Amino acid sequence: MTKHKAGFVNIIGNPNVGKSTLMNAFVGERLSIITSKAQTTRHRILGIVNGDDFQVLLSDTPGIIKPAYQLQESMMDFVKSAFEDADILLYLVELGEKELKDEAFFNKITNSKIPVLLLINKIDKGNEELLSEALKMWQEKVPNAEIFAISALQNFGVPEVFNRIIELLPESPPFYPKDQLTDKPERFFVNEAIREKILMHYKKEIPYSVEIDTEEFFEDENIIRIRSIIMVERETQKGIIIGHKGSALKRVGTEARKDLEKFFGKQIHLELYVKVNKDWRSNERQLRRFGYNQ
Repeated sequence: MTKHKAGFVNIIGNPNVGKSTLMNAFVGERLSIITSKAQTTRHRILGIVNGDDFQVLLSDTPGIIKPAYQLQESMMDFVKSAFEDADILLYLVELGEKELKDEAFFNKITNSKIPVLLLINKIDKGNEELLSEALKMWQEKVPNAEIFAISALQNFGVPEVFNRIIELLPESPPFYPKDQLTDKPERFFVNEAIREKILMHYKKEIPYSVEIDTEEFFEDENIIRIRSIIMVERETQKGIIIGHKGSALKRVGTEARKDLEKFFGKQIHLELYVKVNKDWRSNERQLRRFGYNQ
């Protein structure tokens, strides 16, 4: 009889290297929001991949940065915790990248006692010469890592990485029910869908000053009724989010609703409101309320 394997596989790397794209490729669902802006992921998001004799618990973490305010410090706490409970570390870099933005984190990777898989992502954007140079450089910098060249977006090399993960997993019973996809509640994915549209459609500081609070989530047989608040830090930001005669807010709501209907497989009724919540990014009580500092 085949023994069951299970373990925590944590994805770390600089902002915007493709961590969320990789996790979604593994899981097969859009659990992590993906945009071209850095610092898209704010929490650790657990995606669960089940097989008959394995359970892979994938954790997507915020991109590694030097924190400038309390929210970013909380985000980096999520990354620190990823080192503590991992059975396997996936260190994701993109082709052409030279270093991790935090030396202390880099030292933790190179001195890791657990298996490290270093994945060179976005190889579809380069050539063989660039890849050959990158392979040589990373082998020297992280000698304790197994190196894979991948394109998470094109799903190139991803199955090979996943097969290696299965080989490295420790023997263990499953940690979660086998039909579970994530550890996050439904409201979390509502918030992320709305935040993704704000990241896509607004510029400068606006997306980073926003947090979403879903106050109501009522599910009937054929429809889910949702009421969500978009929190901003200043009155001027509120006006920008709403737009001329509410046009900008309507666009966010319409696009988020369509994504949520695909995600939940049901009709969605989504109400959006905008409120000013002054300096929430530097307020410890507010950060705890939104799931940070835990």
